[in-house]
Amino acid sequence: MELFELKKEYAKVVSNLIDIFEKDNVKSIENELSTIEEEVSKSGFWDNPKTASLCLKKQNKLKALQKEKLELTTLVDDFQVMLDWLSEELVTLEELNLSFNVLIEKYNNFELETLLNGEFDDSDVLIEFNPGAGGTESQDWANMLFNMYVRYAEHNGFKCNVLNYQAGEGAGIKNAMIEMRGENLYGKLRLETGIHRLVRISPFDSQNRRHTSFAAVKVSPLIDDKIEIDIKQSDLKIDTFRSSGAGGQSVNTTDSAVRITHIPTGTVVSCQNERSQIQNREMAMKILKIKLYTLEEEKRSQKRDELNSNSSEISFGSQKRSYVLHPYKLVKDHESGCESSQPDKVLNGQIEQFLYKNLVN
Repeated sequence: MELFELKKEYAKVVSNLIDIFEKDNVKSIENELSTIEEEVSKSGFWDNPKTASLCLKKQNKLKALQKEKLELTTLVDDFQVMLDWLSEELVTLEELNLSFNVLIEKYNNFELETLLNGEFDDSDVLIEFNPGAGGTESQDWANMLFNMYVRYAEHNGFKCNVLNYQAGEGAGIKNAMIEMRGENLYGKLRLETGIHRLVRISPFDSQNRRHTSFAAVKVSPLIDDKIEIDIKQSDLKIDTFRSSGAGGQSVNTTDSAVRITHIPTGTVVSCQNERSQIQNREMAMKILKIKLYTLEEEKRSQKRDELNSNSSEISFGSQKRSYVLHPYKLVKDHESGCESSQPDKVLNGQIEQFLYKNLVN
């Protein structure tokens, strides 16, 4: 960037930082840390290990945010000094640009962290993939999305575990679910829920025609240790079946996979990746618990929308993002407006720009 543009962008960052620093969750970092440290120092702190663990997790998050705030403040001050040095020819414009790139990256990360202060934003996630109508085409597209999020986890060092993978007859998947664990994952990924659309020349069409496929992605917080759901045994239908799909050696070939149907709501969950039927059943019950909680929350949210809009019409399954591979290359998020002309990179898991734009939009 030229000097005039650099100064303009720097002034914008400083102005935005002042607003961010005035947010309640940022202003209260020191006070919250002090309160937690008092709790940690009390005798009997570990009497309830689950509560203690959550408290320490909160403490670590606040310490990291405090450190980032100090580092960002230092970078802002250093950049101002470099601006002064430029007039004295002690630094070059190229060095100034490099310094600003470091500053803006740190600023974006800090802004993102301050936005992740929802009730479950710090939770790990379950991500479910379901193809739309269209048979093999949509099943293959659902599998491409499955791979995209697995690669996103790999790029960022998040732990990823396949809980369920039901392969399609010709290609792709009928249904799949992964568990992903990492810092603030639900906060980062929650807005990925929705219908994802693919436009491409079909590899399954002998006439090389263009096809449009749809698949649904559902992101839920892994909050089984934070919620209480009473599930009656009489409301459950439990089936076992043989594990299948791309599980490799970790998939047991006996009838260890478990499918649980919650009869009152029609909610169906399955798990096949654990090594025993007991483990698969335990994990399936955890997933069911989360799904039922999420279902209740969605009902409450829809009711609020009805009351606020004075309308009984609620839009479901709205299109989240389009991935066009032909006749041009473009990935576009329909909510934030974020675009990329490199769909290959996006489908390889490089989705950070979309996650950021969704949150700051």
